[in-house]
Amino acid sequence: MKLHELRDNPGATSTKKRIGRGPGSGKGKTAGRGIKGQKSRSGVSIGGYEGGQMPLYQRLPKRGFNKPNRKKFAVVNLGLIQKFIDEGKIDAAQPITEDALVASGLVRRKLDGVRVLAKGDISAKVALNVTGASKAAVDAVAKAGGSLTVTTASAAE
Repeated sequence: MKLHELRDNPGATSTKKRIGRGPGSGKGKTAGRGIKGQKSRSGVSIGGYEGGQMPLYQRLPKRGFNKPNRKKFAVVNLGLIQKFIDEGKIDAAQPITEDALVASGLVRRKLDGVRVLAKGDISAKVALNVTGASKAAVDAVAKAGGSLTVTTASAAE
């Protein structure tokens, strides 16, 4: 194959329609927009406008409530912590803090704190110090012989 033999697959490209370029083009004069009216003019965007009828998005009921001061936690599973310990990215001998999790690359950023969940198994004896944890995660760490302390300062808020 040579450079001059390169071709797109048949049907992969189509020529651009040249709209409003004279009667011979088949899309001349009114350019396929019909005659007069709002939609024939430029600068019109009426998406979602239903001609004065109450629009669908306003007819549907509103449900629920979004708490304006809700906390967003970075979530970590026990299985991932164990994997990082096995790979040597986290030192299990030291207490594992949120900063250590960020430094190891397991958590990208702390957000309002780190919350540990019980997905996966943990076999290493670790001392975890995080903002939040599920009950199952606390039990699993204790079962492995470690400790999981939850700092209540930001968890209580």
